[in-house]
Amino acid sequence: MEPSFFDFWLRDVTKIVSRYFFFATIAFTLFYVILKRPMWFRKVQKKMPKLTDYGRDILYSLITVTIFATIGFLTFVTFGEYSNTYRNIGEYGMAYYAFTWIWMFILHDTWFYWAHRAMHLPFLYRHVHLVHHKSTNPSPWTAYAFHPLEAVVEVGILPLIAFTLPVHGPTIGIFFLFQIMYNVYGHLGFELYPKNFHKHWIGKWVNTSVAHNLHHEKFHGNYGLYFLFWDRMMGTLRTDYDETYEKTTNGKQGDTATVKPSTQEGLAWVKK
Repeated sequence: MEPSFFDFWLRDVTKIVSRYFFFATIAFTLFYVILKRPMWFRKVQKKMPKLTDYGRDILYSLITVTIFATIGFLTFVTFGEYSNTYRNIGEYGMAYYAFTWIWMFILHDTWFYWAHRAMHLPFLYRHVHLVHHKSTNPSPWTAYAFHPLEAVVEVGILPLIAFTLPVHGPTIGIFFLFQIMYNVYGHLGFELYPKNFHKHWIGKWVNTSVAHNLHHEKFHGNYGLYFLFWDRMMGTLRTDYDETYEKTTNGKQGDTATVKPSTQEGLAWVKK
């Protein structure tokens, strides 16, 4: 008896949920339990999230990964025959294969930046994106804590990749596995890149945990995912980024946020 539509869908949901919780659990266990004390000097905000923050983020993350899996199922199973994915790398050659990695990173970062900025328009912020911004002091569980509508927008990059340029199918899975890991790092609350990385000719273009943490704490600016290209070009990189990065990585940082901003404060700036 062949597996049913539901069996295939459930398999995909289970796979994505397992991957996300695997990486989020490892990150949380390492930095919020085992390495909490020795790595505390690299904690961007010198405080821990509340238990209610963890619970809310996990709940919304479960909803998000279910939506991600559903869109993935529709993209690669239901409408897979219409996609531009291929399985034999030799069909287009190694040079083209390498190019598609660069293309996917640039395309995804561009999609994320502009979708993220759109989510900060007053109406969308209040009714959709605020779910994600309730975590003003993010943790690994915040990475996928989206309103369902925002989850649909976020995963829109998947069919965009699959139905445009030819891309090696299995490599898309590897790419999104990396995306999960980098998203968890971005919401980790601890900075892992070395001191002065933000000043390096490569590092100045790379998005860091400090950069995204500032976005959650201050509610605007620093909209990128993998890179800071768009933030620098569009003037949305926060002016306190360099200072905060240096304080976080030099081992002498004091308390960066003695008072946790409320979600109402987060709404205040969009009403200006």
